[in-house]
Amino acid sequence: MAPKIFIDGEHGTTGLQIRTRMAGRRDVELLSIPEAERRNAALREDMLNSADIAILCLPDDASKEAVQMVSANNNVRVIDTSTAFRVNPGWAYGFAEMDGAQADRIKAARFVANPGCYPTGAIGLIRPLRAAGILPDGYPVTVNAVSGYTGGGKQMIAQMENPDHPDAITAPHFLYGLPLTHKHVPEMTVHGLLDRAPIFSPSVGKFAQGMIVQVPLHLDDLAEGTTMESIHAALIAHYAGQDIVSVVPLAESKTLARINAVELEGKDTMKLFVFGTPGASQVNLVALLDNLGKGAAGAAVQNMDLMLAS
Repeated sequence: MAPKIFIDGEHGTTGLQIRTRMAGRRDVELLSIPEAERRNAALREDMLNSADIAILCLPDDASKEAVQMVSANNNVRVIDTSTAFRVNPGWAYGFAEMDGAQADRIKAARFVANPGCYPTGAIGLIRPLRAAGILPDGYPVTVNAVSGYTGGGKQMIAQMENPDHPDAITAPHFLYGLPLTHKHVPEMTVHGLLDRAPIFSPSVGKFAQGMIVQVPLHLDDLAEGTTMESIHAALIAHYAGQDIVSVVPLAESKTLARINAVELEGKDTMKLFVFGTPGASQVNLVALLDNLGKGAAGAAVQNMDLMLAS
């Protein structure tokens, strides 16, 4: 019998992307609430408790409510895509490539917290350097990023795509999170193995899907003897043996004049780059991904497959 999967919030941006990725699959049974019954709380609870894996695509409070609905039912495993449980030690963090043991943690877990899109890029760059002893305690990490507007959900999509919207956004590119209290900072800090919260400056561009995350570093303030080449080698070693996260060769990076934020649109992979001039004192680490791919729905399906393989 095929395992039953219920997407709670299937009509939202991430939920729809997950459904699209699962549309042609015959190895799972997708449970669904009819459109007319979306607000039927009893039916929703029944669906949650009938599933082998429930994927929650909900705001934080609604996710917490859904988890309570299945808390006594050990037959139901949960993947949550909100920020509610990402730094909860009782939940496995759903970034399988984060370190060598993380995929096995996800396979064995009942509760998995899907990573945020920005943190996926930031942690993907930072954690290997912390693990290798290259990035020292107390380093003032800065994370700069731009995302496609779909990361803001249906409301922002309407604001960006409908010029007649009462709160239409006409800017081709804008910064937000200006008070430096973005909800993804705790996640970056904990899973990036940082002892000091990074300064995070997010922005949105006039494109639907795609993301660039940048972490600039001063080599003189890193472990003694650190070079652009040794940072690149640490990333290569960290992601050896898997094919979701790739580290672009330095020789290829040196030929690039620009990075296109939408290059990986529709894909569930992530590319990492190391930029700089050999012998110089600065480097810029860059992660390229689809904010709805490896940054959301793609990661959720990847985590589901790991859990089903357990």
